[in-house]
Amino acid sequence: MTSKHDEFARLTRVLSALGMLMVAGPGQADTLNLQQAVEMSLTADPRIKESEQVVEAARGLLQEVQGNAGWRIGMNAFIGLAPEVEGGFYQGGAQSCTALPCTPRSDGRELNGVSDWTHLSFALIKPLFTFGKLEHYGEAAQGSIDIKRGELKKTRTDTVYDTKRAYYGYLAARDIRVYLDDMLERLEKELVSVEKNLADDTGIAKQSDLYALQTAKGLLSKYANQARALEKISLDGLKVLTGIGLAGELSVTDERIEPVPFPQADLAEFKSRAMQSRPEMEQLEAGLRARRALVAAKKSDRMPDVYAGVIGEFNYASRRDSVDNPYLNDSFNSAGLTPVVGVKWDTVFGVASARVNQAQAELEALNHKKAFALEGVPFEVSEAYAHAQANYASQRELAASATAARRWLIASLADFSAGLESADKMTDALKNYVLAQTEYVRTINDYNMNVAQLARLTGELK
Repeated sequence: MTSKHDEFARLTRVLSALGMLMVAGPGQADTLNLQQAVEMSLTADPRIKESEQVVEAARGLLQEVQGNAGWRIGMNAFIGLAPEVEGGFYQGGAQSCTALPCTPRSDGRELNGVSDWTHLSFALIKPLFTFGKLEHYGEAAQGSIDIKRGELKKTRTDTVYDTKRAYYGYLAARDIRVYLDDMLERLEKELVSVEKNLADDTGIAKQSDLYALQTAKGLLSKYANQARALEKISLDGLKVLTGIGLAGELSVTDERIEPVPFPQADLAEFKSRAMQSRPEMEQLEAGLRARRALVAAKKSDRMPDVYAGVIGEFNYASRRDSVDNPYLNDSFNSAGLTPVVGVKWDTVFGVASARVNQAQAELEALNHKKAFALEGVPFEVSEAYAHAQANYASQRELAASATAARRWLIASLADFSAGLESADKMTDALKNYVLAQTEYVRTINDYNMNVAQLARLTGELK
């Protein structure tokens, strides 16, 4: 019995962990069915909102790549100091040569004072041809968006699955707690009767009957308390997932847990759906596209860029006389502007080749991962389908078993009350009824979650 409880507790461990993440304010009581709970969870789950922002970040990366195809500007401006110069080009500062010999000035290395110096340089450039860099990096960025979209879809399917686990877990724990409380009430009546008979010394009851009933009561109380705790944990998890919050009030419309209809699709169709629509498969295909594009982009990085644009420069020093000679250039007093068409090449061949090899290796690793997924995904679907079939058949058989065990218990209680049966026989019937009824409810819960797992594996959001 303890091992079964541990298995059931694992179903709600994630939900109890989620309960630690959110605390909402009090609100009005809500009564929900499963579909309403799923819709609210898809709207409220912060994990979904987080994934949506990750998709937006991936879109921003694509916009960045596309922006590299447009105009770009580079500019540098500063104010500094320059040597002061007065006069012209010739010896003594003469502006022109009137008598030979005409000797150029030789005081270029002498500092006769300083002048302010204003400098401005700029380049307005647009790429014309990049040998596929922009196209391949853009394709890789689009693949990244598709990967993040797949992650968003996976998060949604996980939210649906967690909501079903909380909903069905609550119903199962509540059903188990209700019938255990009923058994405890019946057992308490028999216990009071035995204690009275022993006190009156009627001879109808024995001391061993009292001990047997007390033992059974202790065990039933333990299981009832465990079921009560799981009932609360599951309901709290459902509150968190739907956004109602731990302090809110929530009830469900279903009076008891019932098995969902067995899926109409056969195993082959489920496998086909999983290979086409499962988020992980969509992510894998997007990842392969992105990796292939990245390999091509790394190869393009080894090639130059062809560009066109306008470049210009302006320099001015207020305490330097200018020289008006087209063959002479004073870097402190000058200005220029020109359209350009050029080639820019900036690569380190060894590094570029290493990056290509890295990208190629990552692509091959993803190819091997795909090969494993082609085998692993159908196996996971087959596993979930087999469990669904087994638990569907089991819960139908256990329904008859639980009914028979209840009749056995009622008959044993009647015989014990009439003094026709000992307490140990009656407690045996009680234990078997508790086991049959518990297994019946747990198996319905397991079967419903098997169907939910099939929907999760095939990417369904319902």
